Amino acid sequence: MSDTKHEADLLDRYLKRRDFDSYEDFINNYYSNFSPNIPANFNFAYDVVDELARLKGHETAMIWCDELGAEASFTYADMKRLSDKAANTLAAAGIGKGDPVMLILKRRHEYWPVLLALHKLGAIGIPATHLLTPKDIVYRCDAADVTGIICVDDERVMEHVDEAEAKLKEKAGGKAFLRYKAFVRSVHTPPDKQFTAPGWEDFNARLQAAPESFSRPPDINRNEDIMLLYFTSGTTGMPKMVRHDYAYPLGHILTAQYWQCVQDGGLHLTVAETGWAKAAWGKIYGQWICGSAIFVYDFDRFVAADMLKVISKYRVTTFCAPPTIYRFFIKEDLSKYDFSALKHCAVAGEPLNPEIYEQFKAQTGLSLREAYGQTELTVTMATYPWLEPKPGSMGKPSPGYDIDLIRDDGSPCEMGEEGQIVVYTDKRKPAGMFGGYYRDDALTASVWHDDIYYTGDMAWRDEDGYYWFVGRSDDVIKSSGYRIGPFEVESALHEHPAVLECAVTGVPDPDRGTLVKATVVLAKGWVPSEELKTELQNHVKKTTAPYKYPRIVEFVPELPKTISGKIRRVQIREGDGA
Repeated sequence: MSDTKHEADLLDRYLKRRDFDSYEDFINNYYSNFSPNIPANFNFAYDVVDELARLKGHETAMIWCDELGAEASFTYADMKRLSDKAANTLAAAGIGKGDPVMLILKRRHEYWPVLLALHKLGAIGIPATHLLTPKDIVYRCDAADVTGIICVDDERVMEHVDEAEAKLKEKAGGKAFLRYKAFVRSVHTPPDKQFTAPGWEDFNARLQAAPESFSRPPDINRNEDIMLLYFTSGTTGMPKMVRHDYAYPLGHILTAQYWQCVQDGGLHLTVAETGWAKAAWGKIYGQWICGSAIFVYDFDRFVAADMLKVISKYRVTTFCAPPTIYRFFIKEDLSKYDFSALKHCAVAGEPLNPEIYEQFKAQTGLSLREAYGQTELTVTMATYPWLEPKPGSMGKPSPGYDIDLIRDDGSPCEMGEEGQIVVYTDKRKPAGMFGGYYRDDALTASVWHDDIYYTGDMAWRDEDGYYWFVGRSDDVIKSSGYRIGPFEVESALHEHPAVLECAVTGVPDPDRGTLVKATVVLAKGWVPSEELKTELQNHVKKTTAPYKYPRIVEFVPELPKTISGKIRRVQIREGDGA
């Protein structure tokens, strides 16, 4: 490696050693080789992006395209210039250190320089989805004292923000709540089209006029300062505010380099809207530190064939998506697409049905490598490169994560026994782990006390040390003395061609304690019937342990979901009186 190449390789600044001979070598030595020379005031925007602009500014940082055919490419020098201009724009609007700013930007390419600008100002970024209702926005603004919102130029989204602002003013006795509101123009908006809205700034116009240089203020942040707030999706209650600090990006070296296996000089695509924590996992931090450009496909409606075309056209080298995406992929004729550049595929978000794994590998030759984590954590377990994938398994623990499974009484589980996943933090708090729930010490203490973080997720461990997801602790069904995880039953149902989506829950029963119920959305061409119910029940009996079959099957047009698309089993249970 030449001196120039070595200097341009930022990963070597944070890892003294990056290559490992085995999973055991990786587990034992990754953290001992993690550089202790991380600045006390590490700031990703300055220390990574601006450094990349200095060292290899002409190289591609991001390629963006949308479903309508627009495309754009940005170098690292572009990212520095645009984030400096954005920092000047926001500073002129009164946004500064510690100010929480909500970003509702879908997959628009402006998200990246705007988020970097917030980092440069020492402000707090709150990524959010465009699906928020006025009530959702009020809750978030109230809970986090949001001072500004930057959103897409979608009239419905902007109306929701305006409605929320009116309600906030009413609650505050007429006092203005938001100091700053701006919209980002679509690339498809004609230059001569006037788009104005009372009380809103045209962010693109302000950005264009802003100075191109922004100097790093002294002591703009400490590592422990809040950089990001993520509102969880609230499957069981109101969303929690997950607090991540300025050192958080360094935790995603593990995510990008060793699970997603991004390539130095490659092009990585993670399928996620910027409002979700998965975007932080796969669309910015670890990828740029590890030298990979980011590919962003901006779409409103997912069409498998369209996504496959862009993966092929732009020669994506590494790819990460939830199982649902792969479920649609395998229904396509994959032989029509050029995957010669694609080297690694990862999957997370929910457990993977083994059938999807086998079909995708048969058609592409690529193994899907699963992982587990939460908004509160980074990649906690994964099928790392040294491990042979076991379809449906989350893999093995990540370096720095002291993982165990425990029973209800806190004692450790035996091999094959289901228990709650916990993280012991007495020896080390893993890099990238959250700092608690913002403004809610009681909630933090309820899940993280005595140096143990309780994930609320259930799993079991096999004889090879691989972990297998069962479900949320609240979702596990106890019936006739058996503990039944919803995923295994759902996985069996998904193998039947009639099932498009399903959710498995428990219904109170005086004899068995709880009955297994399947709430099913049928695929196109299938109609509900008693015969189909029996067919699905028998299918589950043959596919998994007979006692797990759903004694109740209900057909519905759609399942209740959170705004992030997660099934709200709690709502189904409440409807059944559970």
